[in-house]
Amino acid sequence: MNSIIRSHLVVDDSTPHAPPAVYRLPLSVAERRLARGWLWLGLGALVGSGLFSILLVLARTPGVNAALPGIDFFRTALVVHVDLSVLVWFVAIAGMLWSTQTGARGRHWGWGALLGAALGTLMMVVAPFLAPGAPVMANYIPVLESPLFLAGLAVFGLAVVVLVARTLLCMSPLVARLDGAAALRFGLYAAAVATAVALVAFGWSLAVVPASLDSKAYWEILFWGGGHALQYTWTLLLLVAWLWLAQACEVRLPLSARVSLLLFVIALAPVFITLYAYFVHDVLSVAHRHLNTIGMRVGGGMAIFPVALAIVLAFADRGHVSDTARPLRAALFSSIALFAAGGVIALAINGSNVKIPAHYHGCIVGVTLAIMGLVYHLLPQLGYGTPRGRLAVAQPYLYGLGQLMHIVGLVWSGGYGVQRKVAGAEQVLRSPGEIFGMGLMGLGGLIAIIGGLTFVLVAWRALREGRA
Repeated sequence: MNSIIRSHLVVDDSTPHAPPAVYRLPLSVAERRLARGWLWLGLGALVGSGLFSILLVLARTPGVNAALPGIDFFRTALVVHVDLSVLVWFVAIAGMLWSTQTGARGRHWGWGALLGAALGTLMMVVAPFLAPGAPVMANYIPVLESPLFLAGLAVFGLAVVVLVARTLLCMSPLVARLDGAAALRFGLYAAAVATAVALVAFGWSLAVVPASLDSKAYWEILFWGGGHALQYTWTLLLLVAWLWLAQACEVRLPLSARVSLLLFVIALAPVFITLYAYFVHDVLSVAHRHLNTIGMRVGGGMAIFPVALAIVLAFADRGHVSDTARPLRAALFSSIALFAAGGVIALAINGSNVKIPAHYHGCIVGVTLAIMGLVYHLLPQLGYGTPRGRLAVAQPYLYGLGQLMHIVGLVWSGGYGVQRKVAGAEQVLRSPGEIFGMGLMGLGGLIAIIGGLTFVLVAWRALREGRA
C-alpha cells in the first residue's frame, strides 16, 4: 500500500531513474553573523513569551487566579505573550533563514532591519511597566494602547519592511537545475512574498480605516487582512522546515523537487485573495472579512497534507535514525501531530468560545515545533554546538504533550460554552466539567512552558559549546 501511494506522489525530474531530491540548503558563510543575530532575537522573544505565559496560565487556572491582581493584568500579559511568541519569534526565524540565502548584497540593510526589530521588540516588552495602556485583544496582533508600545510595534513593522525588501531583491528563488535545494529556496522566497502581501494589507488598512471607530473595532479591522496573509508565511515556513528536517533525519522522501515546488505554489497562491479582497470590497465590509477567511480555509491544507503524508510514509520504512537526528525526529513528529490536532479542532468550532484558541494554538505550536527542530539542525552550521542527549530528545515531546493537553482542555471547556479571551470570574465556570477542562488547560500550559524553557536551555548549551 505504501508503495502505491508513493508512486502517485513521486514525479520524475529528469529520467525514470533520477535520484531522490535532497532537501538541504547551503548556508551563506558571509551572512552567518547576521543569521546569528536573528536567532538571538528569536530566542529572546521565546524566553519573554514563556515568562508572560506563566502569568497567563495562572490567571486562567481555577483556584489560582483568585490570587492574581485582576483581569487587566491577564489581558496585558496576553498581548505581550502573543506578540512575542507568534509575531516576533516567527519573523526572527524567517529573518535568520532569509539571511542565510541572500549573500552579502545589501548587508547594511540586513543589519538595519535586525537592529530595528530588536529595538521595536524591546519597546513593546517594557511598555507595560513604563507606559501601561489599555489592552485590546485584536486578532493576530493584539495591542496595548500605549504610545511606547505602539511606537515599538511601528518600529518593528518598518524593520520587517526592510527585511522583506532585501530578501525579495537579493535572494534568487531558483537555480539552473530544479532540485530539492531549489524547491526549499523557492519556499523561503514564497514566504517573503506572502509577508510582502501582508505588509501591503496592513498599510492599506492603516490608510483607510477610520480612526473614529472604537478601539476594539479599529484594531480588529486594521490587522484582519494582513493577519490572514501572515498565516501563509507561517505555513510556507512550516513546509520548508518539515522537508529540511526529514532530510536531516536521513529518510528518503517520496516527493520530487517538482512536486514540492508545486506544493509551495499551491500554499502561496491563496495569499493573493487578500489583495483581491482589498481591491473589490471596502475594508469595513462583511464581504471583505469573509473573503479573507475563505482564502485561509482553502489554502493551507491542500499543500500541507501531501507533505505530511510523504513524511509519515518515509519514516514508516525507516525506524532508526542517528543520535544527532533523534531531537530532529522528535520535533518533526510532534509538529505534525500538533498541527493535525489543530486542523481537526477547526472542524468542531461553533460560536465564539475557547475552541477557537484551541484550534490556532494547535496549528501555531505545530509551526513552532518545526522551527525548534530546524534551529537544532542549523545550530552547528551557524558555528554552535550540536544539540544531543536525552533532554534534547525529550524537549519536543514535552512541549508537544503540554500543548496537546492545553488545547484538549480548551476544546473540552468550549463544549460547555466557556468564552475566549477572559479569565478569573469572567470565565463563569459552573459545572465540574468546565472546571476540569480549564484545569487540564492550566496543567498542560504549565507543562508546555517547561518544554519551551527546556528548548531555550538546550539551545543555550549548544550556543555555549560553540563559543568554547
